[in-house]
Amino acid sequence: MSVPEEEERLLPLAQRWPRASKFLLSGCAATVAELATFPLDLTKTRLQMQGEAALARLGDGARESAPYRGMVRTALGIIQEEGFLKLWQGVTPAIYRHVVYSGGRMVTYEHLREVVFGKSEDEHYPLWKSVIGGMMAGVIGQFLANPTDLVKVQMQMEGKRKLEGKPLRFRGVHHAFAKILAEGGIRGLWAGWVPNIQRAALVNMGDLTTYDTVKHYLVLNTPLEDNIMTHGLSSDLVGSHKAIQ
Repeated sequence: MSVPEEEERLLPLAQRWPRASKFLLSGCAATVAELATFPLDLTKTRLQMQGEAALARLGDGARESAPYRGMVRTALGIIQEEGFLKLWQGVTPAIYRHVVYSGGRMVTYEHLREVVFGKSEDEHYPLWKSVIGGMMAGVIGQFLANPTDLVKVQMQMEGKRKLEGKPLRFRGVHHAFAKILAEGGIRGLWAGWVPNIQRAALVNMGDLTTYDTVKHYLVLNTPLEDNIMTHGLSSDLVGSHKAIQ
């Protein structure tokens, strides 16, 4: 065995398999974020579905008959009537979706930046390359995640069927995957993929471009190095900026 190979075996896993490590890191971060924010997504979906179900049954009298009013009351109503853990009902397909989407787009973006487009001699990455790379990464990430996104939406729609008194179609996430596959084939898992990737391209054009610009600025103008801490700080700053907007 040669010396370089022996030295490579001693390197941390993040340096030996950088793409896989970034995929896992992005997936873990997306999982934590999804677990933290899923109750908000659930209450939003419940409010939307109860409005649609009430309109279908009662027409103009739907507003007065709605059991949930506002995000806080909706969340409290779910806790009182169904239990605290029901705030995370249906989180599994959402986690699947974010792991595939976030990991896929970050790995794709890193590959495009380092291999396809490349940096300039002064290690600068032009803005136009970042914009194109971000859009392409969003398209590829969302295309890979479309089956999980479809199942997430289908599982959320089960709540509307329950409100309307209809029987549920799926026993769980894996049953939903199997049923969609059986009824529509492989192509059925990619239903609605065109508008999904169009939205992802625009979102990631802003997200990844801003993230890369912030990270590059921190590396050049602060004592920080290009490592996991800098990646996390850049992501936090981009997230904070989006929240302010």
